Amino acid sequence: QVQLVESGGGLVHPGGSLRLSCVASGKSLDFYVIGWFRQAPGKEREGVSCITNSQGSSYFLDSVKGRFTISRDNAKSTVYLQMDSLKPEDTGVYYCVAVAGHCSRYASTYNYWGQGTQVTVSA
Repeated sequence: QVQLVESGGGLVHPGGSLRLSCVASGKSLDFYVIGWFRQAPGKEREGVSCITNSQGSSYFLDSVKGRFTISRDNAKSTVYLQMDSLKPEDTGVYYCVAVAGHCSRYASTYNYWGQGTQVTVSA
């Protein structure tokens, strides 16, 4: 089993920044990719970004490219999502996900999910 715990969400004004953290524990994470999904009210979950153990990163949404940065500290078993220039449409619950495999934009790929952290971007 892999446990994922997110933190760092909150309320921020448009144009502001937040850094989400996901601490993973349980099995050895050497072969796990870890990513972020988000779900806005009334919408389906969508893949945001993913990172491999060797720091290979993927961004699945054109709307976050250049504004969001994913990183991974293997010594701390922690993945970060730095979110800059936030917009109201970034509002939602952000979930940390993991799978022993490859990064994917599809939710069905991942078999481990955190409980989520709320991000609200509002004036």
